Amino acid sequence: MTTLTSPRFAELLAVLHQDAERSDRDHVAEMMAAIEAPGASIDTVVADLLAQERADYPATYRARAGNFLAVSADYGRFLYAMARACAARRIVEFGTSMGISTLYLAAALRDNGGGTLIGSEMEPAKVARAEDHLARAGLSDLAEIRTGDALETLRDVGGTVDLLLIDGAFSLYLPVLKLVEPHLRPGSVVVAENAFDPDYRNHVRDSRNGYVSLALPDSRRGNDFAVRLA
Repeated sequence: MTTLTSPRFAELLAVLHQDAERSDRDHVAEMMAAIEAPGASIDTVVADLLAQERADYPATYRARAGNFLAVSADYGRFLYAMARACAARRIVEFGTSMGISTLYLAAALRDNGGGTLIGSEMEPAKVARAEDHLARAGLSDLAEIRTGDALETLRDVGGTVDLLLIDGAFSLYLPVLKLVEPHLRPGSVVVAENAFDPDYRNHVRDSRNGYVSLALPDSRRGNDFAVRLA
């Protein structure tokens, strides 16, 4: 039995995914309405969001302070599998939110024999929720969630990084990647959910920057997978 399949962990995740679905239902409906409006597309909606964030990303993000903005169960299992596949011992997560993705990654660390997950989350209330969920899962010893702007909290990640999850403010995807990039080992994995920012995608698609990358199958969510080559 793995941590992922243990009854304690599975029951907690089931409850949290239900809570997240209820929390995010209105937000998802709002996004879909914007995308389906006459003359709109996902590209125009994302462009508007990026413009808002670049003007004031803390305010834009805090408007969603009550939302989980969580990964799906399938994506969580994908994160767990990636962390197991690269034998991750040090993971960095940008955009912890309520900690559902954090639980999947910390479970992988436990099953890899231990390690450290460094998360960053702007909202103190979300940090408290994430820490409570980690404690309930028995994984607190593996994770450190730092409160504040990721461009400050992730300046020191304490060593070589095996996996980087980017899932926060869209406009910070490339700045966060470049901040952590010097610590990524060859063969490390970079997973970005909702990687709609063309500057981010262009960076990881350009082989001169030392990555091989591809869009994951559900392109509507903009999920991207990259491996650091050098």
